[in-house]
Amino acid sequence: MRETVNKIIGFINLNSGEEDRHKVLENVKANISFRGSNLWILACAIVVASIGLNVNSTAVVIGAMLISPLMGPIVGAGFGLGIYDFDLLKRALKNLLIATIVGLSVSTFYFYLSPFKETQSEILSRTSPNIYDIFIAFFGGLVGVIAITRVEKGNPIPGVAIATALMPPLCTAGYGLAVGNFSYFFGAIYLYSINCVFICIATFLIVKYLKYKPIKQVDEQHAKKVKYAMTSLILVMIIPSIYFAYLLIEEKKFNQKIERYISDEFTNKGYTILYKKIVTNVKPKKIELVFLTKKTTNNELKILNQRLKTYGIENTQLKIRQDTTDIKKYISNQINFEKSILNKKDVIIANLGKQIKTNTYNNAAILAEAKIIFPEIENLSISNHVFDENTDNAKVVPIMIYKSKKELSKEAKVKLVMWLQQRLSKEKIEIYRQA
Repeated sequence: MRETVNKIIGFINLNSGEEDRHKVLENVKANISFRGSNLWILACAIVVASIGLNVNSTAVVIGAMLISPLMGPIVGAGFGLGIYDFDLLKRALKNLLIATIVGLSVSTFYFYLSPFKETQSEILSRTSPNIYDIFIAFFGGLVGVIAITRVEKGNPIPGVAIATALMPPLCTAGYGLAVGNFSYFFGAIYLYSINCVFICIATFLIVKYLKYKPIKQVDEQHAKKVKYAMTSLILVMIIPSIYFAYLLIEEKKFNQKIERYISDEFTNKGYTILYKKIVTNVKPKKIELVFLTKKTTNNELKILNQRLKTYGIENTQLKIRQDTTDIKKYISNQINFEKSILNKKDVIIANLGKQIKTNTYNNAAILAEAKIIFPEIENLSISNHVFDENTDNAKVVPIMIYKSKKELSKEAKVKLVMWLQQRLSKEKIEIYRQA
């Protein structure tokens, strides 16, 4: 039993494969400051992230996450707290503040100058953080710090950079400032702060778990102050995120109820819905529908609004648009658009059919006829070949490759070419014997 317990402890023991602690600390300290290459990498990451958010490119945003050096000072702050090196902590926080200000300034300037001010989905996804973002930051931070303390760094570091995603929310905050939308700014800054704080806390816990030696002895009162400060910071981050998570869950529940209501009352009864809009940020909330053929009287609309309560949908108003002119125009535009696409496809298919017909020969039938006139030919294949295809003088010439035991005589070749010209209605034909 004891051996089994020791084996399990050996499996989960983080001290196994640990890097020399002096080297780890030196590496952490080297990645704190934003000078030289780190500064250039930071600047590039800011620009790349801003462009990715601006053009709504997930791949570009992920690229910015990978090259971002922002984790350096956050991990440094965690190590500083863990080993009570308050000089390291101050230096790390100072550099993080500088990087944050630079990131905000550059991204705000970029989005201010950018002609594209639309709020893309990549931006929207970073304006409403919740409790799940805390879990991502914390566990992503744990993986990152564990990888930093290993001899073999392995593949976790790029994954951690993507999971914790420090640069995109910072640039989203810059977008909020540039367009004057402070709800976006505060939402993105809150997400950025969550990531910073919980990566730092994850680092602190791993440093304590691995029992890194404190740089100086701290009395119990100072140690308590550190713990109280961290607890307060955790509460400040967690409480709003729980509220936002609650709002997110409630919104999803509301949308599910709406979908069930629309399905039961309309879709399952054979009514085709052309347009649907759900507005939740007004009081009362609104559901707007447009049907293909269904007409609704005021009395029916009143009953449908009353039935909302039976689905648990409160403080919501159903509105059915019945402007037939707009509906007909919408349908007509859709039909014309689809017709134009179909016509284009028909033209393309017809052209391809012509090309295939022009470039295809019935080799089997031609071989059967050729064997009667030229018994020496055992097999043949004919296909078109384009000469000078990159010029205006491109020519298509049929080429026949034949197989025979011996080379045809000159007279036979001339006769074969003349026969093929007549047979295929082509002015020029070239023949070659298969080697």
